[in-house]
Amino acid sequence: MTELKALIFDCDGVLVDTERDGHRVAFNQAFAQKGYCFQWDVGLYGELLKIAGGKERMRAYFDKNGWPTDTSDKDEFIKELHRLKTDFYMQIIEEGQLPLRTGITRLVDQAIAGGIILAVCSTSNQRAVNLVVEKLLGLERKGKFDAILAGDIVSKKKPDPAIYNLAKERLNLDPAGCVVVEDSQNGLLAAKGAGMNCIITTSSYTANEDFSKADLVVDELGDPPDVKINLENLKQIVANK
Repeated sequence: MTELKALIFDCDGVLVDTERDGHRVAFNQAFAQKGYCFQWDVGLYGELLKIAGGKERMRAYFDKNGWPTDTSDKDEFIKELHRLKTDFYMQIIEEGQLPLRTGITRLVDQAIAGGIILAVCSTSNQRAVNLVVEKLLGLERKGKFDAILAGDIVSKKKPDPAIYNLAKERLNLDPAGCVVVEDSQNGLLAAKGAGMNCIITTSSYTANEDFSKADLVVDELGDPPDVKINLENLKQIVANK
């Protein structure tokens, strides 16, 4: 019987529901800082989220709607604008404007107590992901994570399984013993592509996506008295495969 060995979290939408009031706001602040009139509203950003990665979203948006007239080097322009956006996003996290989703701290503590390997696999900026884990889970819990993989650490982003394959290699994991917590179809396909089990906790933008391949779908992990996922649920998912 296969046993649960590792619990792997996505960051955005899983640890924190960051997209609408975090990343989207930070993108708009970066545009305004540079004097651009672009404004990503809630609906537009929902469409852009179908593209994994902030730099990739900006590139797709500018390719479709036109690049600023002062753009001479598109790659450098995207990098600079994304660095500025990340600074604004990190300020939002530092100021405590976005809380952890329910059940995250509880499930992390259960995994630590149970000797389960912990990791984060995210396509978001490395600095931002580390800050989310450090600021909202605390330094002591962050120190219990065996890996925090994020940003451009792999050349292909979700739904490609590259980042989960990297986690397998770095941590010497049997994918059958891993459970990934994701919130999007792209993340689900990435986890499944790496041969891992995957549960979905839907977020503000993803509730209507196709999660038919998921092992379990909930609207949140939950805290007492409304716990929806605990370590025993995850162990059962793995054991039943």
